[in-house]
This record gives sequence, structure tokens and C-alpha cells, in this order.
Amino acid sequence: MDLPSLDALAASPWVLPVLFAFVVGDAFLVVLPSETLVVALGALSASTGSPALWLVVPVAAAGAVLGDVLCYLIGRRVGLDRWRWQRGPRVRRALERASVGVHRRTAVLVFTARYVPFARIAVNLAAGAGRVPLRRYLPLSFAAGIAWACYNVAIGALVGAALGDRPLLATLVSIPVAIVLGLGVDRLVAALDARGARRTAESPAPHAAPGPAETGLTPPRDRR
Repeated sequence: MDLPSLDALAASPWVLPVLFAFVVGDAFLVVLPSETLVVALGALSASTGSPALWLVVPVAAAGAVLGDVLCYLIGRRVGLDRWRWQRGPRVRRALERASVGVHRRTAVLVFTARYVPFARIAVNLAAGAGRVPLRRYLPLSFAAGIAWACYNVAIGALVGAALGDRPLLATLVSIPVAIVLGLGVDRLVAALDARGARRTAESPAPHAAPGPAETGLTPPRDRR
């Protein structure tokens, strides 16, 4: 692809609608490379000036929030085992883990799952099925979507700014950089989740209230 073609692609009026559709679809289909597209557009924007960064960020964030909320509503309406794909081993395990902590760690799960495809689906479905109040879930999803969009656009923009006179190279370099960073985030989230699970397993079970013999007190005698 030559430079004029790349410039025309970056300035196309269809770029942002396609971005929005990809990000919404990625809430359900992990094969859609929404993160890759966001990063690539960030690199193009920094290299060529199109599309404008101030448009890429809100469009990507809006798509992320809408996709997550739709997934939440599906979980609320149909539950976690209605469809065959929900009963697959990998998805089933992710759903079970998300269901355990979705009320206790709602904010942590919503924010961290935004960067891990299977966890993202599982957390949003579990939040809906677990009846996490929408007034609590929606602000968290909104904040997580903005943070995710800013993070991916920033990666692309940094690479694009470093290779400003070579937009095609900047786009190509930004994609593996984003993938490597995404894998790192995935590993970090998994490690933190495993650490939290170990702490929960190792925490002592709550003791029953001590009986009279344990306290040294005896019940009063019947004086009848």
C-alpha cells in the first residue's frame, strides 16, 4: 500500500463507523481485532493527522461500553448456560470464576477484564446474570471503556509519533507492540487473580461463637 492510499484510508469517512462496529462486536466475538484496529488508527493519526485522535478515543470508548452493556443485558436475560458456546470448557471456567467475585470485586473485575477477551465476556455476562445493579455497573463500564480506549490509542500514537514520516511502518510496528503489551497485561491479570484466589483459600474460616465451656461460664441453674 503506497502512501497516498494509506492517507486516503485514514481520511475515509467509513473509518470511524467501522471502528465502532468492530469494538461492539468484539464484546461477543473475540476473533475481531478491535484492540489492533484502535492501536493502528492511533498510529495513523499521529503520523498523518487522520483520523483525529479526539474522535478515535470517544468512538472506541463508546463501542466498548455499548458492547459490554449489551453483554451484561444478555447475561441478565438468558443467564450463563442457555447457549452451547457458554458451556464450552474455557468459557465455562471463566464464567465460574467471574461469578464467584462479581459482587465482591465488581470494579476490579470490570476494569481488568476489559483487557482480556474471554474474561471480558465472562465478567459482563456474570454481572448481568448475578443481577449487579445497572446503576453500579454502568459507571464502571463507562470508566473502563474510556481507560481502555485511551490506553490503546496512546500506544499507537507513541509509535506513530516516533515514526512520523513513515506512517505505514508506524502502523505495522504498533500492532506487534500492542499484542506484546496485551499479553503482558493478560499475564499480570492472571497472576493477580491467582494470588487473590490463594489468599481466599488460605484465609481461616470464621469460627463459631464459643460455647459456655469455652468461655468458662456456666448457664444459671434452674431454681425451680
